[in-house]
Amino acid sequence: MLKKERHAFIIRQINLHNKVLSSDLGLQLQVSEDTVRRDLNELAENGKIIKVHGGALSKSFHFPYEQKDVYAQDSKKEVARKAIGLISEGMTVLTGGGTTMLEMARLVPDDLEATFFTISPVVALELAEKKLLTVNLIGGTLNKNAQVNMGAKTISDLSEIGVDLCFLGTNGIDLKEGITDSEWEVLQVKKAMIKASARIAIMCISEKLNSVKKMKVCSLSTIDYLITDLSPTDPKLRPYEGNTKII
Repeated sequence: MLKKERHAFIIRQINLHNKVLSSDLGLQLQVSEDTVRRDLNELAENGKIIKVHGGALSKSFHFPYEQKDVYAQDSKKEVARKAIGLISEGMTVLTGGGTTMLEMARLVPDDLEATFFTISPVVALELAEKKLLTVNLIGGTLNKNAQVNMGAKTISDLSEIGVDLCFLGTNGIDLKEGITDSEWEVLQVKKAMIKASARIAIMCISEKLNSVKKMKVCSLSTIDYLITDLSPTDPKLRPYEGNTKII
């Protein structure tokens, strides 16, 4: 594979999954980690990605409050629009972070009265613009790359709440493997969020369907709603019917 092709593949993987590990890219591209490292350094120098220890981040994931360079923004807005339809007056809601979650926060109606818990300071600030919402930021150590709180305190705080509905993003979703992620710390926080919630909604652009990461968050049977940018009747979603409600 030519360097130009490798770079295009790397950028797509980073944009799609927000963060990639050098070791995973090496296996996918069948090249050495030194080659991947050089590619990531070059892409970072050209302002295409953000290089971090062990891998790289998409720029929109690291700076979600900036509107420019958000990957698949129209698709994410459609997912957010559908998600809003699940929220009703007086509900208690828990959210993760990321660009799709931020789009949802922006679409919350100004006249909705509800209580939100979130692990994302950025999402919390956006929700705080809605005067009738009660917004609670779950504590913990701020993960500077993902812009969300994580760690033992986050998990402890989550164990003390119970919410009606939880909105989660995902790095991978697959019919057989379920909801998956690539980082242990993220995995533990997501499991705690699921445990704190009566119902779970996964927010996922369609490009992530049928993708698998190394660590399992939960099976599809745990999920109550799968929200994508596709029509619920789209053939790509047909295999997921029966496991969860498609929106």
